Amino acid sequence: MKRNWSSRMMLSYFPIFLLTVSILIFLSFLIVGELSRSETNKANRISTGFVVDSVQNALSEVELAVLQEMETNHDYSDYLSGLSDRGDRTKLYSTVKDMRGILYRNQLIDSIYIYRKLDGKVLTLNGLMDSDSFADRDYLKQALTGTDTGQWSEVRRLRMFSSDPTSRVISMYKRLPLPFGSEGMIVVNLSMYRIERMIADMTSGQVSFMQVVNDQGELVYAAHGEQEIPQGSVLTRIRVNNVGWTFESGIRAGELFAWMSVVSYIWIIIGILTVILGTLYILYITRKNYRPIKAMMNRIQALQFREESLDVTSRNELVLIDQALETLINQTMDYQKQYDENLLVQRRQLFLDLLEGERITSLADRPERFTPFTGDSVQFAYIAAEINHYEEFRRKYPTKDQNLLKLTLMNLFQELAGEEGLQGWAEWVSGNRIGLIVSSGESLSANKQALRILAERCLRWVSDNLGLSLAIGVGPVVDGLEAVPESRSAADMALQHKLSLGRGMVVLSDSLPDRASLQSYKYLQMLGEIVREFRIADENWRRRLDELFLWFSEDQVKDEEIHMMLHTLIQMLDRELGQLSDSLKRIFSEPSLRGYYSEIEAEATLTQVQAVMLKWLAEIYRIYVSVNESKSYRAMISEMKIYIEENFANPDLSLKHLSDRFQISGKYASHLFKEEFDMKFVDFLTQLRMQRAEYLLATTSDNLQDIAQQLGYANSITFGRVFKRVVGVTPGDYRKLKLNPGEPEESE
Repeated sequence: MKRNWSSRMMLSYFPIFLLTVSILIFLSFLIVGELSRSETNKANRISTGFVVDSVQNALSEVELAVLQEMETNHDYSDYLSGLSDRGDRTKLYSTVKDMRGILYRNQLIDSIYIYRKLDGKVLTLNGLMDSDSFADRDYLKQALTGTDTGQWSEVRRLRMFSSDPTSRVISMYKRLPLPFGSEGMIVVNLSMYRIERMIADMTSGQVSFMQVVNDQGELVYAAHGEQEIPQGSVLTRIRVNNVGWTFESGIRAGELFAWMSVVSYIWIIIGILTVILGTLYILYITRKNYRPIKAMMNRIQALQFREESLDVTSRNELVLIDQALETLINQTMDYQKQYDENLLVQRRQLFLDLLEGERITSLADRPERFTPFTGDSVQFAYIAAEINHYEEFRRKYPTKDQNLLKLTLMNLFQELAGEEGLQGWAEWVSGNRIGLIVSSGESLSANKQALRILAERCLRWVSDNLGLSLAIGVGPVVDGLEAVPESRSAADMALQHKLSLGRGMVVLSDSLPDRASLQSYKYLQMLGEIVREFRIADENWRRRLDELFLWFSEDQVKDEEIHMMLHTLIQMLDRELGQLSDSLKRIFSEPSLRGYYSEIEAEATLTQVQAVMLKWLAEIYRIYVSVNESKSYRAMISEMKIYIEENFANPDLSLKHLSDRFQISGKYASHLFKEEFDMKFVDFLTQLRMQRAEYLLATTSDNLQDIAQQLGYANSITFGRVFKRVVGVTPGDYRKLKLNPGEPEESE
C-alpha cells in the first residue's frame, strides 16, 4: 500500500532523529571527558598548593627562628653595643656559636651574618671583619638603604669570602634590635639548592610537571630538569607573595588522558559516518517526495501574475509557492480594502453634501448602502455633538486611539438612534464635532421629545463608559433632505449657547433667544460695580459676580460674548489694581492672563466658568487686601471661612494648606478658629462635609464612593466612619430612612 504524504515526511525526518541522538551521545562522552579534566585540574591545584604551603611554612619557620633568637639571646645586644669584642672576646665567640646553632637547626639556611653600625664591622661564622672588605658588601649596602624588611630577595649569587665558591641563595634582612632598631642588621641567606631539593621531593616527574618563575617571568626553578613547558598545558598558578615567586604546574600530556582521547576519536568518526549516511538518506527520500511539489509548481506556472510580484529567479519551489499564495491573498485584501475605503469616502462625501446643500438630488439613483434612510422618511433633524476640552483629548490619547474612539462614537450614535426607534446616520464633520442626521418612519415633529432623550442618552453613555465630555446641540425638525442644512445651522448655533442654555450639556435649538444683540450697557455697568467694590475691599463683589452669571443664564448669552465680558472684567481690574504691588503685577502679567483665559475658555459649563472666575478673583482680592494692610482680624477669619466653605471638598485642605494660602502659621490659624467659632478647624471642616453629604444622600443616587470623593475623602470607608460618628447612622441607613438633610452651606 502506498504511503501518504505524512508518512513520507516522517521518514524524511527519521534520519535527522538518528543524527540528533548520535550527537547527544557523542556530547555526553565529551562532557564526561571535561568532568574528568576538571577533577584532574582540582587535584593538581591541591597538590601544587601543598608544595606552596610547604615552601611558605619553611620560610616562615626560618624567619621565626631568627626572630626568636634575636629577641631571647642578649649576646647579640652586647655585640651590637661593642661589649662582646672587648677583652678576651669570649662573648664574641659565644655569639658566633649561637649563630652556628641557628644554621644547624635550619637546614635551608646557607649562611648568616650580622652587621654592626657602631664601627661598620660584620660578624660571620668565621669571624669579625670590616664591611669594606666583606665579599657581600654590595647586598649589605643595598639592605642598609632599603625599607622592605621581611621580604625575601630575588635569587642571587653569594660569596662570603673572595676564596669561597659562589652559591645561589635568597636573602632576607632584619634591623637590630627588633623590630626596627638602628644599631645593626642581621642577614639570613637560604640555599636555593636545598629549597629546590625540597620541591623536587614533593613532585613526581612522570605524572606532572612544576616550575617556579619570578615576577619578571624568568624561570627560577624547573622540577626534574624541565626547561620547556608546552604552551597551554599549565593548569595551576599560585603566587607566593613574600618571595615574589609563581608556582606553575600541570599534567604531562599523553599520560593520563590517552584512553579518553582514543574514545573521543572513535565517537567523532561514528558521528561523521552518521551524518554522511543521514544526508544520503535525506537526499533520496526528498527526491522521492518531490513529485507532489512538482505538480503544484506546474499549476502555479500556468497562472499569470504581475512580474514584480514573484521572484522568478528563485530556485526554491516552496518559496515560490509561498510567494504565489501571498500575492493572491494580498491582491484580494487590497481590492477589498480599496473597495471599502471608496465606499466610506463616498458615504461621507454624500453626508457633507447634504449638510452643505450641494448637489442634493433624489437618492433613488444612489446605492442603498450609502444611506440608512428608507423611502418613507420625509422629516429629518440634525444633531451636532462636540468634544469638550478637545486639546486635552488630543494630548491624552495617541492618534490611533483617537481614531478608534471617534469610530466608536459614530457607531454608538447610530445604534442609540435605532434603539429609540429612529434612523440615524452619523459622520465626523470636523476634528472635534460629529453630526447625526435622524429620521423616523412616522412624523418626527410630533415626537421632538425623542430627540432630547436620544441626545441625553448619548451624553450619559459617553461620559459613563468612555470618560469623555460632550456638548450636544439639537436642530429643529425639517421636511425633506433639502432642508437639512437649516437644521444643521440651528444645531451649530445652539452649541454657541452651551454655557448659558446647556442643561446637562444638551442645547435645543428651540431654546435659542430671539434678540438682536447683547445688552452691553447693563453688563458694563455691572462690571464697573464689581471693580468698584474690589477697589474699596467690599465683600459684596461676590454677590455681584453671582448676579452677573445669573444674567448670563437668563439672557441666554452666547459663549463668545460671555468670554468677551469676562475678558473685559479682567482688563478693568488690571487697570485699577495691576500696578499696586509686584504680586498683582505678576498676576496681571501676559503669561498669567493667557493661562487664565485658556482655563476659562476650556470649561464646558457656566457653573465651571463661574467657579474658575471666582477662584481667580478671590486670589486677587486676597492679595489686594493684604497689600493695602487693611485686612483686620475679623476680615481674615471671614475670608478664611469663605475659602473653606468654597473648597471643603479638596482632599488636601488642612491647617498647613491654610497657613500657606493666607501666609500665617498653622498654630495661629487653629487659634483663630478656636477664638472665633469655638470649635477646632477639623470639626468645622467635618460639619461642612457632613451637611453636604446629607444633601447628596437625600437628593442624588450617586454611590458612596462617588459621594466620598466629592467631599474630599479618599474612600467610602473613611467617609462612612465619620458620617456615623457625626450623624449617628450609616450613610446607607440615612438614605433608606430618607431623612431630611441639613441645609448645606454651599448652594447647589
